Amino acid sequence: MTVSTWCEADTSRALVIWNQYQQQHDVASLIGQTAGIDPVTERIWFGSSAKEIWRQMETQGIDAPLYFIRVGSQHYVRKGGHR
Repeated sequence: MTVSTWCEADTSRALVIWNQYQQQHDVASLIGQTAGIDPVTERIWFGSSAKEIWRQMETQGIDAPLYFIRVGSQHYVRKGGHR
């Protein structure tokens, strides 16, 4: 992959795209899946993991940074836990 110039504005734009998508589409059947959001093209990829989405993109010859989120969650991976 190319060197990323990802910035906070990209994250904000990806979240706006994701919120709009959820308002227009029923994602209930996708809960637990991974969504990869391209803030430039506004394309959303779905798969079981970020790695699977990356493989889909690679197959199509697409090299773009994405924002990943777990459908039905506020984040993709949460570090930490109860001690």
